[in-house]
Amino acid sequence: MCLGIPMEVVTSEGLLAQCRNGDQAEQVDISLIGEVSSGDWLLVHLGAARQRLDADDAHAIRDALNAVSAVMQGDHSIDHLFADLVDREPQLPPHLQPDNDGKLP
Repeated sequence: MCLGIPMEVVTSEGLLAQCRNGDQAEQVDISLIGEVSSGDWLLVHLGAARQRLDADDAHAIRDALNAVSAVMQGDHSIDHLFADLVDREPQLPPHLQPDNDGKLP
């Protein structure tokens, strides 16, 4: 499985950006997504930015990755890392939801 890491742009020049994720800094190839600005969030995999993220999505992904890490270390108190999912029913994506007549697609 491939995992992308959300990283925040610190500076950019040409096709490279200096990005950070907490205390981890990395030079990132931005040729797939184009020009970026300081403060932008990117989903980075193997040193290359794969897509732009808004801050909320970046934090949600980071929290999910932190939850996986915590569980792997034996800590199962991770509800706070999934605040957007706790205490709500799961939702089907729109293409799987029944139409107004109750029929499935």
